[in-house]
Amino acid sequence: MADEPPRLPSDSDEPIPKTSTAGTHAHLENMSALKITHPLPDEDDAVALQARVKNPLDGIPHDELMHRVNVFATEKNLLSHLNLLRKGALVAQNPDLDTSDYYRSVTLGTPEELSTDERIALRDEVEHKWRLPTKLFLTIATCSIGAAVQGWDQTGTNGANIFFPDLYGIGGSSLRDKLLVGLLNAGPYTGSALVGCWLSDPINNLIGRRGVIFFAAHFCIWPVIGSAFCQSWQQQLACRLLMGIGMGAKASTVPVYAAENAPASIRGALVMSWQMWTAFGIFLGTAFNLAVWNTGVINWRLMLGAPFIPAVPLLLLIYFCPESPRWLMKKNRYPEAWNAMIRLRNHPVQVARDIYYIHCQIEIEKALVGDTSYAKRFKELFTVPRIRRANLAAFTVMIAQQMCGINIIAFYSTTVFKEAGSTDFQALLASFGFGLVNFLFAFPAFWTIDTFGRRSLLLFTFPQMTWTLLAAGLCTLLDQGTTRTALIALFVYLFAAFYSPGEGPVPFTYAAEVYPLSHREMGMGFAVATCLFWASVLGMTFPFLLEAVGTVGAFGFYAGLNAVAFAMIFCFVPETKQRTLEELDQVFNIRTRRFLGYQFGTVLPWWFRRWILWRRGEVLRDLVDNTNGEDGGAEKGTGKKV
Repeated sequence: MADEPPRLPSDSDEPIPKTSTAGTHAHLENMSALKITHPLPDEDDAVALQARVKNPLDGIPHDELMHRVNVFATEKNLLSHLNLLRKGALVAQNPDLDTSDYYRSVTLGTPEELSTDERIALRDEVEHKWRLPTKLFLTIATCSIGAAVQGWDQTGTNGANIFFPDLYGIGGSSLRDKLLVGLLNAGPYTGSALVGCWLSDPINNLIGRRGVIFFAAHFCIWPVIGSAFCQSWQQQLACRLLMGIGMGAKASTVPVYAAENAPASIRGALVMSWQMWTAFGIFLGTAFNLAVWNTGVINWRLMLGAPFIPAVPLLLLIYFCPESPRWLMKKNRYPEAWNAMIRLRNHPVQVARDIYYIHCQIEIEKALVGDTSYAKRFKELFTVPRIRRANLAAFTVMIAQQMCGINIIAFYSTTVFKEAGSTDFQALLASFGFGLVNFLFAFPAFWTIDTFGRRSLLLFTFPQMTWTLLAAGLCTLLDQGTTRTALIALFVYLFAAFYSPGEGPVPFTYAAEVYPLSHREMGMGFAVATCLFWASVLGMTFPFLLEAVGTVGAFGFYAGLNAVAFAMIFCFVPETKQRTLEELDQVFNIRTRRFLGYQFGTVLPWWFRRWILWRRGEVLRDLVDNTNGEDGGAEKGTGKKV
């Protein structure tokens, strides 16, 4: 069987059923499994096969494709858009309009021939990719406000840490006092990791992406305001745990919402706005902390309560944004999905293309996964090979965000600078500088995350974060004085400058895109819970670590973790840039052992020849585009495409 070529649809003895899309897409799924499990005998067929693996519509005869579109439009109540859907299906099948002779041959002089306006719209999508509809910009702006809330929430205690412990009676050096200070700092992350992130899946299922964001915004307003009036650490802890519910649900949903609405060519840049505006929120928080430092005994209350401010426009703006078309299609609400997508694309032919292509992928996912429950979806994060690989990659980039040590700066930079000998004002000023650098250096990721790539950004920046964090720690061994403080600040700022375009934007962008639609909410909830759980652990343990080994030991410890995170990313995180959400199936179809073999057997030797021996003509073979499907198919014992 392994030596026989797969039977493609045109070779089949039995005609493809023409009664419903379910039948045709079940056939598609079976065809896909055949294509992935059997190598083809000659190079031309292998190239054609790879194109079909990338595109579930590839190779379907014109008449059959048009029949499927007709059935789809009838079943989904989209007959008023039938002509556009026929064009859209052909564009999705053959997206390269300038070189596709097949496309021209089957559409010339037919109702499916593209008009001049439609051709211009599709070319502008590539040549002028930032010409986007107003509603898409509004959607991303609203998501960015949600990120700013997240960042400002992180920095409230950064400044307040040097004031509230004494007022709550927990400012001593005892184990109890340090544990309680750490617990208050970690409260939002504990609430997120234990409750907020896990609420994302069921609430998304019930009320959609916008509904979850509206729900989360309330938890980012009322508990935050309450935290400014708390009279005891118990009350403060309760408010911060409630705040965490909103932070977790929001962080698990906003990047997914942005990823599902954005075009593939700029999805990374738009979704990474989560990190840029989180960094902006951190900057606003540090600036506000500095501004209210001299307001007297209420300064720390203002620092803790102010983060509610950006949550108000988030609450108001979210219902001016369209719901995610992918979520509406998942709920079989196709006319609403069309109306939502028309607000997110420049031309109806783009809407038709995306609607039909996404539908094909959803049907294949349904055939693979079937009916699911909350518990089953969670189990499948670890048992279905394709999802497990995506989950491992998302887990790696998320836990690396805590391993890199950024939150020891976000939580405790004021404390660290004060430990280094600064006054209260100098420590707050140095923290403000960190917030500013963290924000400004997020901008380069807009131009690099979709060109240089997610994985490449991580592999470049982690070594730089290692040495800068180590250098900052070693500077604390110098004699106290202005030079010591300035050098510590310099290396902390350099650390932030490397973090912001790399491990800052990549984790939430990456996790939002790697899971299939059927498991996106659950997967994102798990990934964010991983990140925030370890942020909680970091927040609780850092005061003990700082006391036990000092600033140099703490910074050195996290510098070592940066090196470990670099190795994990190299081994388990594939590149996802410039692929549609649906095309990422082929990336995670590749078995982990083959991916590792490629990294150590191909990538490392190429890197050595290219950058050490300086052989500039060396070309790196892309694993996904050269796999030809031999690693995919059904893994033994699973019966599932992997």
